[in-house]
Amino acid sequence: MLAPPALAEGLEARGEWSAYEKGHGQLPPMGWNSWNAFYSDVDEEKVLASAQIIVDSGLASRGYRYINIDDGWWLKRSQPDGRMIIRTATFPSAAGKSGRTSFRPLTDRLHAMGLKAGIYSDIGRNSCGQTFGHGGKNNPAGTLEEREVGLFGHIDQDIALYFDEWGFDFIKVDGCGIRGMGADNPNVASGIYRTFEPLIDFNSIARTDVRAVQALYQHVADALERSNPDGDFVFSICLWGSADVRSWAHDVGNLSRTSEDIGPQWGRMLHNLDSAARRALYAQPGSWNDPDMLFVGTGDFDAHHLVEARSHFSLWAILNAPLIIGYDLREATPDLLAILGNEQIIALNQDAAGNQAVLAFDTDDLQIYVKTLADGGKAVAIFNRTAAPLNATLDAAHLKFVDKAPVQLTDLWSGESLSFSGEQPLALAPHETRVFRASGTRQLPGGLYLSEMPGSVNVAEDGIVHPEPDPSIHRTIISWQGTHGAGEPPRYAGWGGARADRAPYGQHLQIAGRPFSNGIGVLANSRLEVRNKNFRRFSAMVGIDDSSADTAQRVRFELYGDGELVAQTSWIGFGQQAQTLSADVEGRSIVELVSRTADPTERPVPVTWGDAALLQ
Repeated sequence: MLAPPALAEGLEARGEWSAYEKGHGQLPPMGWNSWNAFYSDVDEEKVLASAQIIVDSGLASRGYRYINIDDGWWLKRSQPDGRMIIRTATFPSAAGKSGRTSFRPLTDRLHAMGLKAGIYSDIGRNSCGQTFGHGGKNNPAGTLEEREVGLFGHIDQDIALYFDEWGFDFIKVDGCGIRGMGADNPNVASGIYRTFEPLIDFNSIARTDVRAVQALYQHVADALERSNPDGDFVFSICLWGSADVRSWAHDVGNLSRTSEDIGPQWGRMLHNLDSAARRALYAQPGSWNDPDMLFVGTGDFDAHHLVEARSHFSLWAILNAPLIIGYDLREATPDLLAILGNEQIIALNQDAAGNQAVLAFDTDDLQIYVKTLADGGKAVAIFNRTAAPLNATLDAAHLKFVDKAPVQLTDLWSGESLSFSGEQPLALAPHETRVFRASGTRQLPGGLYLSEMPGSVNVAEDGIVHPEPDPSIHRTIISWQGTHGAGEPPRYAGWGGARADRAPYGQHLQIAGRPFSNGIGVLANSRLEVRNKNFRRFSAMVGIDDSSADTAQRVRFELYGDGELVAQTSWIGFGQQAQTLSADVEGRSIVELVSRTADPTERPVPVTWGDAALLQ
């Protein structure tokens, strides 16, 4: 029996899966949200008309079930009891006796249609419409206290009202009220709203109170469990990648926004895509990355830009993003409905394995995303990010298939079938994404590389001490700012997080000059939880990655099965050859991968779990 090492905070093996599994998020939710179509100008007629089209068009039968009301539904908060009052001028069925308005008639109607109902709030005192939409339609009315419609100070009361009494199934909780209600807000300065000293500085993680923000959202999670003992809810955290949410949202809620709002522009879609594309290890069944709603139908993705609309939809699907339509469906053409209803593409998003696609090829011009499916097959998306035609080559190695054996491809948009050995040339039109199901002979028979199964890996600790903005995300003109100011800087703390088939900062995996095409790159002082489903052995080649700037530190690698230490290496220094770490894990349901430095350090030390795999 191996003696367990001295424990560092967060690195203690627990023998359990700690990622969020509560609520109704085992698959990415699908549905419709009012914001992109109507912003705060939402009303009952628009909501019900959209719901009816979801049903009549067949989209409901393909999985679109959530009908979500965003900002603009509220009138005020009653005083002194604090009960929320609905704007009955726009939601007439909510009118009740003695001013006790209720959404129950609306949610009952949606449920009778076979749908689910979603509502919106903010974690602060005030909503996003109040914070940034000065003079916007349907902002709350009344006294200063009555206009404070956010959850702050009312979490338990509001969650019980929305779910127990009104019957909602989904809540999106924004963070504008803890971000933009400082003394510099013009409506705060004029006395319309109360000052809320910001907990979030969007441009500075050091000026953000991460733990206070996390505690507020954890309070919501706890209240949701009390109000929904059957677990029939979805909790959407909307912090736009701020407050180091990447590191903790997967412990707290079902969805986590990875960026600012999407816009109906190609560049903005790239921005939101990039905010989630390299975070495959931070998404699992129960808790998903959310690059924001679909803008299919509008702007660069409208009925005159069907290539772009298909790309947008394909990429969201293969990344396991929520498929939430943000479009006035009353204007939808048959072509747009066909894109949203493509059953083959939807099936990738709803695949039971829950693996977000991993980048097998990554440049500014072209990307190849590969996703391992529950049936053992693969899906692959080849994405032309540019406005010019491109020629691409898909290798069997991209798919982790043997290059001398036949590979079968089925195009999920055209239905065309292809077969190749080794490599397949492909022509892509400007902005085109080609999506295929693929089958072939696996490079690793009788096992899975961990990078093929990110949905079964939880990054419990990723070793990041000082979160940094991510410079790899496409920056573009923000539609609501235009070219005012100096442009958008790198944002969204989390640079250096765990990566599949890459080192933490994007370099290729390499130990002492030896490259690894497969593996996990992460910083030292990290702990990964891996679900083991009937595999017998774990094996990896481990060491300090050649991308490390710290050449003096030493690292030890440890392997646990259900909380028990089953294997460990000696201390490994920079430039030393990779060591084999292998053990019998048969019957162990949770395998944990721990790497720790010999000495305390705040300097990032990238390490590689090369060829890390579970084997039969």
